[in-house]
This record gives sequence, C-alpha cells and structure tokens, in this order.
Amino acid sequence: MFQLLLAYMPPPFVSGAGAAGPRLNNDRLYKFSYTTEVLVDRAKGSKDGSAGYRISSDVDVNLVWRDPSSKDDQLIQLVISNVKIKNVAPRSAKKNIFQGATTQSLLGEKKLAALERPFMVHLKNGKVSSFYCYKAEPASIKNLKRGVASLLQVQCRSGKVIENDVSGRCTVEYKAAQGQVTRTKALETCKTAETGFTTYIQVLGVSGESSSVTVFTLEDGFIKSAIAKETHILAVNARRTTAAKIVSRQSLTLVAIEAGPFEAAGKNVASVVKSLDEKLFAVGVAAEKVKSQCKGCQSLFEHWQAVQKQFEPDSLSKAIAPRSFLALIQSIRKASKDEILQVLKHSSKTALPQVVDAVTSSQTPDSLDAMLQFLNFADPKGMVLQERFLYACGFASHPNERMLQALVDISKGKIGSKDIKESVVIILGAIVHKLCQKGGCELPTVVEVKKMILEGPDSTQVESDIQMYLLALKNSLLPEAIPLFSKYAESEVGAYCTISLTALQRYDVALITDEVKQTVNRVYHQNRRVYEKNVRAAAADVIFSSNPSYMEVKNVLLSIGNLPKELNKYMLSKVKDILHFEMPASKILRQAMKDMISHNYDRFSKVGSSSAFSGFMARTADATTTYSLDILYSGSGVLRRSNMNIYGASNGALLHGLQVAIEAQGMESLIAAKPDEGEEDLESFAGMSALLFDVQLRPVTFFKGYSDLMSKMFSMSGEPMNVVKGLILLTDHSQVIQLQSGLKANAEFQGGLAIDISGGMEVSLWYRESKTSVNNRGAMVVTGNVTVDMDFVRTGMEVSFETEASLDFTTTVQFSEYPFLVCMQMDKTTFPFSESLTKYESLPSGKSYVSRRGHKQLLPGSEFPLHQENSNMCKRVFDSDW
Repeated sequence: MFQLLLAYMPPPFVSGAGAAGPRLNNDRLYKFSYTTEVLVDRAKGSKDGSAGYRISSDVDVNLVWRDPSSKDDQLIQLVISNVKIKNVAPRSAKKNIFQGATTQSLLGEKKLAALERPFMVHLKNGKVSSFYCYKAEPASIKNLKRGVASLLQVQCRSGKVIENDVSGRCTVEYKAAQGQVTRTKALETCKTAETGFTTYIQVLGVSGESSSVTVFTLEDGFIKSAIAKETHILAVNARRTTAAKIVSRQSLTLVAIEAGPFEAAGKNVASVVKSLDEKLFAVGVAAEKVKSQCKGCQSLFEHWQAVQKQFEPDSLSKAIAPRSFLALIQSIRKASKDEILQVLKHSSKTALPQVVDAVTSSQTPDSLDAMLQFLNFADPKGMVLQERFLYACGFASHPNERMLQALVDISKGKIGSKDIKESVVIILGAIVHKLCQKGGCELPTVVEVKKMILEGPDSTQVESDIQMYLLALKNSLLPEAIPLFSKYAESEVGAYCTISLTALQRYDVALITDEVKQTVNRVYHQNRRVYEKNVRAAAADVIFSSNPSYMEVKNVLLSIGNLPKELNKYMLSKVKDILHFEMPASKILRQAMKDMISHNYDRFSKVGSSSAFSGFMARTADATTTYSLDILYSGSGVLRRSNMNIYGASNGALLHGLQVAIEAQGMESLIAAKPDEGEEDLESFAGMSALLFDVQLRPVTFFKGYSDLMSKMFSMSGEPMNVVKGLILLTDHSQVIQLQSGLKANAEFQGGLAIDISGGMEVSLWYRESKTSVNNRGAMVVTGNVTVDMDFVRTGMEVSFETEASLDFTTTVQFSEYPFLVCMQMDKTTFPFSESLTKYESLPSGKSYVSRRGHKQLLPGSEFPLHQENSNMCKRVFDSDW
C-alpha cells in the first residue's frame, strides 16, 4: 500500500515534468504589474512613519528564442511601461515631495526613455545567464531592470545553489511545494564589487541582521506571481536602540496573457540578439556602481572654514567637537591630497592637532600621503603633531598594510625626538595586532614588524629601548611574544617585570601555559630573588586571572601575613574584591578558603591602607561598564602604584576602554623613612602610563632622579600633566547594501570621542600629605546614516546620540602616622544625554520632506561607591583638614 501511495505522489517540482525553471510559450505576451518600494526607519518603526518611495509599472514579457535542443534555454524580452513614482505611505500634499510631479519630470526624458527601452534576459535552467541592454544607459536604470529580471530567476526543485543576480553572487536555498517555490537568499554570503569596512573592536562596532525571501506562485509552467521582501537592520552594539532598518519589497503579478510575437530564428543567443538590435550588449547580471553626483556641495576647504572654531581646544569637552570631527572625516574621505594639505596649512596652531586627528582617522590613501608630506619627523619641535598622528594610527578603525609600511619607513628614517621614536615602535605593535585580527599576520610588512619587535628586547642593552619593544609587544598580543614576556617577568629591572606581567594578563587564558604560570608564581613567591612590591602585586593579578589551580590559590593565601605590610593589605583587599565581584577565580578561592590554615583571623585581620575594589559604572540590556581601582603604598605611606581601569562588555566581547596607572618609587628619602625590602636602591621616579581602547600609549614621566625630584618639588603648580588629548574615531562602519530590487542603500555608522586625560602628583612635606589625581574629560557622539540615493530621488535617515561627561579619581594620603590615612574619591559630574532621529526625502529640484524627533535629559552625577573602610577613612581625612 505504501508503495502505491508513493507512486501516485506528485514529483518534487512544480512546473511541467522535467522543467528546471519557468517556461514561456511561443507567440504569447505575458502582461505583469510590477511594484518595488524601499523604506528606511528606526528598527521598530512602522510603514506609515517610514521615509521612502514606491516605483510601479507594467512589464510585458515574451519569448524571443528557445534552443531547439533544450526547452529550458530561453531568450526573453522585457518591456517596462507606465512608470509611476509615489510615496510609500499616504502623505498630505504639503509633505508629499511627489505632489504634482510627473514621472518624466522626476526621471528626465532620457532616463525615462532608457527605462522603457526593451531589454533581454537569457534564462537557462531557470537562472539568468546573461542580461542585455544598451551600454550607454545610466547605471541606475540598468540596475532597476536587473531588479525586475531577478524575479524571473527560479528553480523548480528544492535545494541549495550559488546564484548570480543583481545582489551579487549569493548562496540561495529553494523550497518547492505544489504550485509554489520559496527562495531564501543568504545575504551574508553575497559577494559584490563594492565592499565596505567596519571597526576592529566589537564592543564599539555595528552588527546587522538581514533576510531576503521571495515566494513564487507558478501556473502552467510559468510565473503567476513573485512576492519578495528584503530586510536589513543595523545597530550599534553598545546601544542597540541606535539602529536603522531598510525594507525593500517587490511584487510581480501576472495580469493577462495575450497573443504575442513569434520566436526569432537563430543558432544561438548572441546571434539572435544581434539580429534584433545591434545596440544590445551583455552587460553582466550583478549591479553596477552608481556614481552619486553632488550638486552645490561644499569643497573640503569651505567645510573646514565653516567648522574650524569647533576644533579649538576650548570646544573639546563639548559634543559639537566630535560631531564636527565626524563630519569633517566624511569630507576628507572624498578629498584629494592637495585639498587636504590646503586645510592642514591654513589651520591655526591651536586647532591643528585636532585636524591631524581627523585627517589621520580618515584612513584614505590621499589622507595618509598628505600627513606624511606635512609632518617632518626629523624636527623635534613638531613632537605634538607627530604623536597625535601616531596615536590616531594606533586607534585606526581599519588600518591596512600601507599604513603599517609608512610607520616602518618613519622608524628607519631620522627622528628628532626620542619620545617619538618610542611612540612609533609602540604603535607599530598596535597596528600589527589589528591586522592579525583580520587574518593579515602573514602580510610581508607585518612579518617584518613582528621580527623587529620580537628580536628587539634582546638586541639592545639600553633600558628605555627594551621597555619600548616590550610595550610594542604588549600592544601586538602576538602568541610568539609570551615566552619573551615570561623571561622578562623575572628580570632584575622592575619596569621590565611590570610591563611583561601586565602584558601576560591581556592574553587569552588558553595561551597561558603551565610553564608561564610557574614563572609568574616564582615571581610572586620570590623563589629566585627579591622583587619590588608592585611587581609581586602584578604577578598576583596574573595568577588570579589565568584560571588558577587550587594549590596556586592556596599558596597565595598562605603567603598573606608574611608579606610586607602594605602588600599584605593589598592582597587581602584583592581576595575580597574577587569574591565580592564574582570574578572567574572566585569559585576556586572559596574552595581554598574552606581550609582554616589559609583562611583565618590572623591572616585576614592585617591592617594597612592599600586596597583593590571593582564596581559597576553602568548596566544596560546591551552593554556593561565596570571599573576597578587598585592602590598600593610603600610601608612609609608614599604611593607605590595607583591603577584605574574601565572595561566595557557587550555580546560576550570585552574592551579595555581605559587604564591609567601612576607609579612612584624611591621617595622615602623625602620623609626620612626606611624603604621596603627589595626597594632600597631604587632611583626616585614618578610617572604615568595610559592604555586607551586596547592600545598602550607611551608612558610619561613626572620626574626621574633625586635632583629632578627636588626641582619639581619646588616648582609644582598643582596643575595636572596631560597624558592623552584629542579626537578619536571609535566606531567606523561603512556598508553598501545592494538590494534585489536594483536599488542601493549606503549605511555609515560613526562614533567620535573628544578626550582629555591628565594626571598629577603633589607631595607636601610640611603637611606630610600627598595627593594624586586622574582627570578624565570627554564628549562622545555616535551617528548612523542610511541613504538610498537613485540620483532622481534621495531618501534616508540619521539616528544619533551624544553626551558629555567627566570622571575624576583623587587619592589623598596623610602619612604623619601609621597606619596612614588614605581617602579615595571617584566622582562623575551631572552630564547631558540626547538622542535624535531624522528621516528625509528629497528631489534634485530641492523639494524635500524632513521629519525630526528627539529627546534630551540630564543624568545626575554621583560618587562611585568604594569599600566601607575607605568611607570611614575619608571622614577622618576631611575631619583632620577641618
């Protein structure tokens, strides 16, 4: 019975028996109605509120020629007529840009004639093999015709195939049922000639969702209707409400079948096409690039003149600075080298560093050439501009091998400043990391730089050069550098140890081998030699962050009580912070603390002022921002290390947004105090190191040596020293979305940050008090622009948000008694936040429709909570001040 049922079941295709695709009959004219529409809006917007337009027409289709040996090898002619362009949603006459306009007035006589000119499609086994039209027709018109042709491409059997159409070369899945075929196009697989770019940092990036489904209804072997819907949603990862949606629909419906022309005679498709119209040429199935013409647009220099005041230093804490920065980048990306040089040469001295940020961040061949010609690295007076250029290269959203090669050439040439030489090498490491992330680790220039920085530390005896190479390797995160870091972690020079250990902490835990763990444990437990406290603290951080074993954790706990006083207190605070914040090591820590030998009152009651604390700055559905503050003092009460970190996490990705570390050593002589073990011979030194958006920057020095210290002591103004100042391109996503209808959308998402990070250290011998401060000022703007520009009508939207904020971290220490009084404060001020949504439609005539929505709010400032012990200490410090 089962075999009988199978015998009478219909075959798994929906056309005539054995048909690969739709078949047309001879001397028949198939009359269709066709519409295509495009809408742009926010992700959850409705059709009625969207911006966009609809193109409708009649389409006549007839068979021109069929291969006598294959019924599925057909040449088809299509003729578009009765074209109309209207709004998608009903609009009042005042808001309707198409009101009173005819198709001819919108398209122009020549383009309308081109659109209505017959074109041909070679349909072979249901696939569009060739597309024939006049070569001279505008690309936008040819693409619209290709969009119509895409609805004739269908196969009658289920299965996955790779197809070519107006969208490019894509993987397509067909599902056939009786009388119906559903075609689902995997848009992420489509390969097109126009490619975009996106930022390397996922937390700051843009993610998208897309779908394309076409449902064909077949009758008597041919298409009765084809309904297509294509959707693209793009959203900023860190704030997914900053999003845009593009919806494209197509509908081809058979209206009537009439008597039509007979088949033409001919041996093959090419000869038949030529015999019918010699001007018809095979022009390719994929969409052509449409060159957008900008009438009345400003030149780069005119743009710069209009916004130059926003680039002055006084504007850097306001949102207008990054907004102007993003707009200028867009203009620079369209400009020539000479136009860019004109702006650089005519900028004021105070605005020029910000212009260098913008030009370098543009990342075009012309902008890079302009910067290389403008800057003279042999001149030590140009250090500020040179370093701004280098930092912008380090923060580049999509650097290429050419940028890396330019920096290699600079490093080999004459450099007037030792600081700039160090910055060049350090930033080389950052660019190598980004290129390797995108699979470019084997590029010739990358291989050259890898060899240089991997061999660098062992190739010199100069302490500053070794630090330079280690910092470059820290930026590169090359797996090959791990043995080097492991080696230098046990060095006799504290700076080498600290850089190496903090670098190891940045690697994926899977790369930290047992051998490396043994090295780090030797450093912490001082198995081979005595180390400085900050080195041992850094080693402890690596142990806890590298999936430690039970015995590793137990040994660390057993060491508490036998450490220098302040290191004891720091380690206790670190353990409590891991448990409180539920860090990955918390589970194994709790197991080890069940042992009363390692966890008892004697160990966990040690006094001191050092501390470690983590907390949440912000938590939303899309992203989480956390902070950590670690402070280690010497036994005499002088700051040894202060470390502030800010992390961002989104969709499983982690970004080390900021690290500001202040280190001091050898200052005990100022207060006639005894140095701690292993620190008796240290030179007086204080400095600051910053890591910004996963890029380690060149450290700055407050003072070095006793004489320098004393001169600074008597000349200290209390003013902080600048560490990083400028404009940074955080988010940079550019995408060309070729729609199946033949229309094309351009998506540009950018995020800009104006930042000013400074830090300072004051010591008062009279009041026996020291104060360190880290001041962060910033303004951020993120914009998303989506446009569908068909040269005769333009529609699009912009979604954006902006904010201005400041974050201050201050530590006050009174060391007139022990345990000395320490008060840490971390404050953010009240700050504004605003969001906006703009939708628009416009015609070349100037007629336009614009819809704007937005809201503004003030978010209250606050002092971030630290541990209760700190709160009690602050009360005592301020009471004593009073």
